[in-house]
Amino acid sequence: MDYRKTSHAVYDLKYHLVWITKYRKPILRGEIAVRLRELIRQTCATLDVYIEKGHIATDHLHLLVSVPPHVSVSDLMQRLKGRSSRLMLQEFGELRRQFWGKHLWARGYFAASSGNVTDEIIKQYIESQGESTLGDDTNFRVGEL
Repeated sequence: MDYRKTSHAVYDLKYHLVWITKYRKPILRGEIAVRLRELIRQTCATLDVYIEKGHIATDHLHLLVSVPPHVSVSDLMQRLKGRSSRLMLQEFGELRRQFWGKHLWARGYFAASSGNVTDEIIKQYIESQGESTLGDDTNFRVGEL
């Protein structure tokens, strides 16, 4: 497993992110798709977000990204969608005609965490960390004090 490091943290935080164009319009093709990929790469690089895999379909896109712990998913999505929408609407006149309200993307997004360790393995690991000395609470125990 390859862990990433900052000056104060070691982490492996990966997210699967998906978002769609407004009205699900199939406009992400050709030079528009290439420019979108470039903008997403630039934004991720400025936040130290590593793109593991990505795919741009005509009306939505998927990203699997490794994100530092100080970057929240909502902040990452705000920056990705906001910057790409603003710049692409400036650069492509045909998009301005189709998306007149200054919004290229639909409002929401999908985000799911991903990893090599299941919830069940983490629960087993935490349970194996010694016996509780302050009563039995099966979900949140206290070790020796």
